[in-house]
Amino acid sequence: MADNFEGKTILIVDDDPDILTAITTSLADTGATLETATDGNTAVSLAEEKDPDVVILDIMLPQKSGFLVLERIRKGKRRGERPRVIMITGNQGRRHRQYAEALGVDEYLNKPFRMERLVEATEKLLSD
Repeated sequence: MADNFEGKTILIVDDDPDILTAITTSLADTGATLETATDGNTAVSLAEEKDPDVVILDIMLPQKSGFLVLERIRKGKRRGERPRVIMITGNQGRRHRQYAEALGVDEYLNKPFRMERLVEATEKLLSD
């Protein structure tokens, strides 16, 4: 990692423990504080409590979908304001992407994705 993001917070939200571990491991060297959630309700609570700089958010989550989480954490905020959001999904449909973009997502990645791509997107949003 070229940048040190000490003092920044990244919230990683995915219900798949393997994906959560892979993302957390890949971002461990950023220097940012990493928070994790495995369901939508916890994600909203952590986003409100921790005020993350970036949220990496899966669409398909128990209790509250990623779309509902995105709506909640972006409510009343303009595009480009914190938290910046990277949405990840296994769904290849264009409608999901268009809806996520309408809700103010900053990046949208389809699974499977190269972890380097996610790390690059995260670093870019943390640097903005």
